Amino acid sequence: MTLTVVNPYDQSTVAELPFDTETQIAEKLDRATTAFSTWRRLSLDQRAAIVQSGLAKLRDNSEQIVRDVTLQMGKPFKQAQGELETLFDRAETCLELAADALSPDILPPQPGLVRRIEHVPLGVVFDIAAWNYPLIIPINVIVPALLCGNTVLLKHSAKTPLCGRHLAEAFGKLAVPDLVTDVVLNHAQTEQLIADRRVHHVSFTGSVAGGRKIARYAAEQLIDTGLELGGNDPAYVAADADLDFAVANLVDGACYNAGQSCCGVERAYVHETLYDEFLCKAEAALRDYRLGDPLDEQTTLGPLASRTALGELEQQVRDAVDRGARLLCGGSRVPDQSGNFFAPTLLADVPQDSVVMQEESFGPILPVASVADDAQALALMNDSRFGLTASVWTRDQERAERFAGELKAGTVFQNRCDYLDPALPWTGVGESGKGSTLSQYGFWHLTRRKSINFRTET
Repeated sequence: MTLTVVNPYDQSTVAELPFDTETQIAEKLDRATTAFSTWRRLSLDQRAAIVQSGLAKLRDNSEQIVRDVTLQMGKPFKQAQGELETLFDRAETCLELAADALSPDILPPQPGLVRRIEHVPLGVVFDIAAWNYPLIIPINVIVPALLCGNTVLLKHSAKTPLCGRHLAEAFGKLAVPDLVTDVVLNHAQTEQLIADRRVHHVSFTGSVAGGRKIARYAAEQLIDTGLELGGNDPAYVAADADLDFAVANLVDGACYNAGQSCCGVERAYVHETLYDEFLCKAEAALRDYRLGDPLDEQTTLGPLASRTALGELEQQVRDAVDRGARLLCGGSRVPDQSGNFFAPTLLADVPQDSVVMQEESFGPILPVASVADDAQALALMNDSRFGLTASVWTRDQERAERFAGELKAGTVFQNRCDYLDPALPWTGVGESGKGSTLSQYGFWHLTRRKSINFRTET
């Protein structure tokens, strides 16, 4: 069987890759296991130097990697370049954090005893990466996993398998070979691989439904998982907000990467005193996007990665309008474009029970509702099964702190959105997932604790 990758801009075939056979999967897992036995015994400094050589190989191949991102999933070329630079920034932060994160915890001395807690590697980490940020999503796992002493089997999305190949070529042929190996699998093969006792951890980025399946498979083997799932991220524009700044950032947060971001702005609640002006400014900003060939540097909004997503977004818009929302711009696919283009969309007066307010919208849609005060905004922001990020737009830090204490979210922003700080843990609440990547907590999630308790005097 063959995996065919289709360009979402012109529907041409980008690549055809054969699915791995059972024999190939077994051989790759054998190699990853063998590599682990050598890799885990190296010092952190040695591992860091080898990881840096892998990053250098990625940088040497930057132009082709960026082009392949654009061709596979439609991300505008400049944004793909930005994603690759973010990959290097993330990796550098991980390298800086590793020594402190992985140092043993030394307990207070007691006569005749040595006691410490070590953070030791797990073994083979199976990373199932998503297509929407096909470089930084896997690197959030790969670099800390390697620094911890693990090896990685990487299954990239069926939409972006060339990114998995680039990462495996960079990190799989170093001083210790097979540190990262890419696999091309169907769903049944994925389940079988998780069931192999040589896999010790599964990291998954994707849908809630997919995450539930991965969790069930892993639970059968009593291995841990890291699950980064959906988002329904709210924003509140308070009465004292810098309106122009808020509009520019929220529109960008809703439309960057064609809105295909788990932490993108999914719903906005605007104080009634700013509501009409917010809508006017947001509509103007949304109408300013330039749709077109994502390889053209003038393009600011590329196609959706999936053609089926067009119909799903149109259904969300129709549901909102049927419930009383006003459609101010966009709302449908772009008919005069061959690619999977969805027009930047602004919905006003959107009821809280509409699908677009309750479910993830993986597209350039900004639904907005008016609120009377902070209390109403907080209640509506927390009215969700998800809890990835939330943003509060205000000049008042005390207000932001009050919201931070009450919001059910893994990350709370003041005056920013759609952003990951690699020094902070990336985590979610509810159906947004479990576990952490990034920061020292990301390292701890990819290790286990070993207690050392020596009696040195008898």
